[in-house]
Amino acid sequence: MFVPVDWNISDIREYGLNETTGCQNGWVYRNTMYDATIVTDFDLVCDKSNMAEVTQTVLMTGLLAGSFIFGPTAESYGRRRTTQLPVVLLLIFCIVAGVSPNVYVYIVSQFIVGAALGGYRINATVLATEWIGITKRSFASCMSQMFGGLGQCAMAGLVYVIRDWRTAQYVMAGAQAVISVYIWWIPESARWLLGQGRIEEGNKLIRKVAAINKQKIPDNLLDKVTDERPIESGGIKALFASAVLIKYLFIISFVWFSLNLGYFSLVLNVGKFGLNIFLVQFLFGITEIPAHLLCIWVLELVGRKITLISTLVTAGVFCLLTLAFPQDSAILITALVTTGKFFLNWAGSVCMVYIQELFPTSIRQTAVGLGSIAYRVGGLLAPMLNMLAIYHWSIPITVFSSLTLISGALVFFLPETRRIELPDTTMEAKGNRNVTTEKTESDTNMAELRKSTKL
Repeated sequence: MFVPVDWNISDIREYGLNETTGCQNGWVYRNTMYDATIVTDFDLVCDKSNMAEVTQTVLMTGLLAGSFIFGPTAESYGRRRTTQLPVVLLLIFCIVAGVSPNVYVYIVSQFIVGAALGGYRINATVLATEWIGITKRSFASCMSQMFGGLGQCAMAGLVYVIRDWRTAQYVMAGAQAVISVYIWWIPESARWLLGQGRIEEGNKLIRKVAAINKQKIPDNLLDKVTDERPIESGGIKALFASAVLIKYLFIISFVWFSLNLGYFSLVLNVGKFGLNIFLVQFLFGITEIPAHLLCIWVLELVGRKITLISTLVTAGVFCLLTLAFPQDSAILITALVTTGKFFLNWAGSVCMVYIQELFPTSIRQTAVGLGSIAYRVGGLLAPMLNMLAIYHWSIPITVFSSLTLISGALVFFLPETRRIELPDTTMEAKGNRNVTTEKTESDTNMAELRKSTKL
């Protein structure tokens, strides 16, 4: 606004006003669909109008940082601790975000929430996967992703009912408090313990799980298995010492980057498809559920490689089809992008299963963490890619769809891992692994115990 002056109207017309200042008495907001938002509470208008987008970018940066910090850290301190700590951080800073007195405290809390969420998701999924046998190994990753879709649906319903962002934040913190209670009873990964040479602890956990599942372990079997298990050093150095593992990491990271770039390019435009924002948000969430449930079944039926190629190509084609219709075809475009997002989600579930099966136990968490960094970079770049729509509305869709198709072609260079034991050493990861075939019951039990902690 212009700085008020004590002039008459003729002087103002003759000399003009050229000195401006910020609003001195606050702002009055028109009635919106929300009772309170961070925009109205923190007055993110005028020179602060870009701060809402900044908070999105900070959250994505936190997710990136969490993948980098908590992924490799889990190789040294274990899966259990690096799963529990993010849960506590999530609870604390969900509450901090709700009581934030200004936008700067809110931004800091969003960064830590993002970092904790990034670390929790990858570590919890890997921990669960390392406890599950060959035939159900995709269950942990796909169910984790499926509950993410349920969370989106719940979020749409929560914000539809509670239009005050602070109250909604406290409700989310309450749900997180439930997790923070039972998370202390989860077991450490027996695979990780055995790989670290902590034989007694690993064997104790295996016996405990066997007792819960009413399975009997031959007396000398655990000793035989642990005597044959080599102890390998892990971390980034061990990962980059193998050309084969570098190739695997590059391809799966590029795939994750491409699909997440497309995913967030669509999600961040959720209010621009011409339909009710709550409805579109709910549709985006509900379509993820069948994607992840189908993923469990299809992965075991046709394998990881074919499933990943098919979902990436299909997602790219459906998104490109939106270019064939006028922008005012709201229902048709929403249907196409929702279908494209369905297959992007499916591909994301496959990636999470695939990357864990490609790398040995000693560096599995490091690989997942580094792959997640590429995944989060895609999310970070999505808002900037969407900004290119000011030059032509088709640019973002063309870019992320093309990258998705290219990544689908690169998957041809990855090996199939269906019904193959999780590798414990680098040599096994390079291809010297046991494939599960039809065996007698005793042979099957022996093979499962030798290579898996499923009991």
